[in-house]
Amino acid sequence: MNYEPEVGAVLMASSSIIQLLTSPGHRIVAWIHIDRQMILTIHRHVITRLARFSVSHDNAMTWLLHVSQVQQEDRGYYMCQVNTNPMISQVGYLQVVVPPNILDEESTQSAVAVRENQNISLVCKADGFPTPKIMWRREDGQPISVDRRKKVTVYEGDTLSLQRISRTEMGAYLCIATNAVPPSVSKRIIVDVECKY
Repeated sequence: MNYEPEVGAVLMASSSIIQLLTSPGHRIVAWIHIDRQMILTIHRHVITRLARFSVSHDNAMTWLLHVSQVQQEDRGYYMCQVNTNPMISQVGYLQVVVPPNILDEESTQSAVAVRENQNISLVCKADGFPTPKIMWRREDGQPISVDRRKKVTVYEGDTLSLQRISRTEMGAYLCIATNAVPPSVSKRIIVDVECKY
């Protein structure tokens, strides 16, 4: 069994083509999704009921598996088998990447109010593949006070805790989700600090 490098696809791309084996002569070629234990095609016939899969060949030597409207469940190992004795096969991995998406229903609303000297936690949740990193920064470029002991320009983590907040910390905070799959996304949260006088 021969292994090939990963083939990449972005979620919802129009198509992904996997070419794993050149086949000698007039042999029967089958494509299998190993992780799902599913036979996809045998020779020129599509076996699976998923219409997103198709097969083609440009000559008797090269067979191509096409996956249209790529989904996350398409991620995994694919095997191309040729009916020789012994069987010839080659395996490749389709990596499906998903751009980050901020989950508004699990994140802090776009505007919050807090009394001066109180604590507040800003939450920003995101999904995607690979798992996105969450970074916070102030829109005005001012540093963020972390634990009242240190100041940072960028804070990493899905929860930003502001302790004993002061009026100088009011303003817009940006939550940025990134996972190396464009585009990065952001959410703007305005923090209003209510002063006693």
